[in-house]
Amino acid sequence: MKSLKKEALDYHSNGRKGKIEVVPTKPYSTQRDLSLAYSPGVAEPCLEISNNNSDVYKYTSKGNLVAVISNGTAVLGLGDIGPEASKPVMEGKGLLFKIFADIDVFDIEVDQSNVEDFVKTVKAIAPTFGGINLEDIKAPEAFEIEKRLKEELDIPVMHDDQHGTAIISSAALVNALFIAEKKIDQVKVVISGAGASAISCGKLYISLGVKRENVFMFDSKGLITKSRQNLDENKLDFAQECKEISLDEAMFNTDVFLGLSKGNIVSKDMIKSMADNPIVFALANPDPEIAYKDALSAREDVIMATGRSDHPNQVNNVLGFPYIFRGALDVRSTCINEEMKLAAVNAIAELAKEPVPDEVNEAYDLKNIKFGRTQIIPKPVDPRLIYRVAPAVAKAAIESGVARIKIDNWDAYELELKARLGLDNKLIRNITEKAKRSPKKVVFAEADHYKILKAAQVAFEEGIAEPILLGKRSKINQLIEEYELDFGSCEIIDPRDEKQEERRFEFAEILFEKRKRRGLTLYECKKMMRERNYFASAMVETGLADVMISGLTRNYKDTIRPALQVIGVDEGVNKIAGMYILITKDGPYFFADTTVNLNPSVQEIVDITLLVNKIIKRFKIQPKIALLSYSNFGSTEGEDALKMREATRILHKEHPEIVVDGEVQANFALNKEMLKDYFSFSQLANKKTNTLIFPNLSAGNIAYKLVKEMNQLEAVGPILLGMKKPCHILQIGSSVREILNMITLAVVDVQTRK
Repeated sequence: MKSLKKEALDYHSNGRKGKIEVVPTKPYSTQRDLSLAYSPGVAEPCLEISNNNSDVYKYTSKGNLVAVISNGTAVLGLGDIGPEASKPVMEGKGLLFKIFADIDVFDIEVDQSNVEDFVKTVKAIAPTFGGINLEDIKAPEAFEIEKRLKEELDIPVMHDDQHGTAIISSAALVNALFIAEKKIDQVKVVISGAGASAISCGKLYISLGVKRENVFMFDSKGLITKSRQNLDENKLDFAQECKEISLDEAMFNTDVFLGLSKGNIVSKDMIKSMADNPIVFALANPDPEIAYKDALSAREDVIMATGRSDHPNQVNNVLGFPYIFRGALDVRSTCINEEMKLAAVNAIAELAKEPVPDEVNEAYDLKNIKFGRTQIIPKPVDPRLIYRVAPAVAKAAIESGVARIKIDNWDAYELELKARLGLDNKLIRNITEKAKRSPKKVVFAEADHYKILKAAQVAFEEGIAEPILLGKRSKINQLIEEYELDFGSCEIIDPRDEKQEERRFEFAEILFEKRKRRGLTLYECKKMMRERNYFASAMVETGLADVMISGLTRNYKDTIRPALQVIGVDEGVNKIAGMYILITKDGPYFFADTTVNLNPSVQEIVDITLLVNKIIKRFKIQPKIALLSYSNFGSTEGEDALKMREATRILHKEHPEIVVDGEVQANFALNKEMLKDYFSFSQLANKKTNTLIFPNLSAGNIAYKLVKEMNQLEAVGPILLGMKKPCHILQIGSSVREILNMITLAVVDVQTRK
């Protein structure tokens, strides 16, 4: 798709090139800082390490640093494209390590395809790293490279292409066999594919208890048998003592099919010929060996997994490698051995059997995801993976004797793992998953602007929303053609078009009925409905659209006024408000009011707090709310301090269930230790405040924009709180990314209301 190609190229090239950067972890603003960081102060840790080599873990980043290394000989589905061309993939792998397990990465692209030279190169740079992740290296060289490096280095080494899929599919196999009520040592397994991943899967299945003689592996030439010539040692391990048979014949009465080859090579008849409760892992991407729907239509009793995110049971390596390396690094393991891999398998399998957190149910728009045929492995967004898989791997390393340090307090270790990412840090991923489960009709009042069209097109392509485009039809079509956007058969409406006269009249009558005693005539209402914000608001009010997005090109008050007049505020709401979400490494922070109320009264501060508390809970996050001021609990008098103090008193008296306190200065609110030391009586003492209520619009708007720009944070908002039906107003100049985030959140807003 041309638009996706351009978007992908822009994503990698715009702004700072690539996807990762190195960020200092120590102060560096003064000359003294620099003298400690480098000469002469740096000599001290160097001497300590010289005296005791293991102190390198104490004084440097080695213990949390992994090398993602490739020679570009087997990149994704692209093949041998060389080391430079593999770099975007390696950077992407580094990004996944960081966001899922807080592991730092240097990506290393090596211009060596010879095994001996590659191994020599990696060994030479290994002192830099705490672990090595080999990636996208072709077989059979990949097997020899990993084997040599594991033997010759004393840090964890893993070729994820081999072991990642093996570990995740093994966890799926354990649970699928449990559901099918089959014993692992009695099942027949057919594997289509004989590359690095397929070989590793076969070996791990055998480690779990599958009998070697029951594994039938096919490569591009057919079944691997001992009569075949020139088999390498890895394929020879799976060679059968039988005549050559076709894949079709091998599938008869088979219990397990594993596909790691190419799409659409398995027919419905093959699935029908399998044993009772057949287990089918069709993992070729993007097209599985048999389509998910075809397999289920062939057999009702099939237990199916694919590599795709749009089907249940996605076998995704991200369920494994970040947490396996996390556990290995945290005990300073000398390797990743079979015991550690099996520990990961069992931890992932066991996690799938447990009830999932509400946030995962929400992300997939399901009420109760539970263990069964459509849940044999956890969802990739499950926040428990890091503190279930990493400790299991770490324990296995300790028990198998390859750990150099021991963990005595496993509860403290679990808390440390949770704190690494901030458990709420997956908010954007979760709401995106939830939005995709039930896309809604989003009307865009400014669809003749490129940014709006591009964000709407991405939302449409990702299955997040069904766009309705308002504006001059000729201009919208011109932009669609110019930028090669694809909206399928989505609706384009010009509110001024003669064809919309009947609808405009209907909308005008609705507005007139609401505003006839507020100075509006029916004639004026008809005229107003030619304006897109009024027309879009009326579409939401009448149910022709689920939510409205506007505001990119007009000031906030001119955009919000039509929505207030046509849609109105929610029942029981006295004052609407605006809220921003800032996405940080420590999780999301909620700022309000940042867009609507100039100088709210005491009661309005109370109302805003109640609104914010209600909305945040919809994200399955517990709000911990600070009412901010320049004063700490009466330390200073003044209008704003008194206002926030009185609002806190009312909230404590009338809503004791809410975690809220004030008036409090921002630094104390965000520093739980400092708050505990000085004001231990506070409800927020020793708690992580995540919600900030500001005394006036000036403070709120300045604070959110200042924090966002200084820290280059991703922002979602402004979220309009208190409207009767969903309506969200963008800030002028919002980026495509910010608009897309708003669309996603708007869709989830509709879902949670319903």
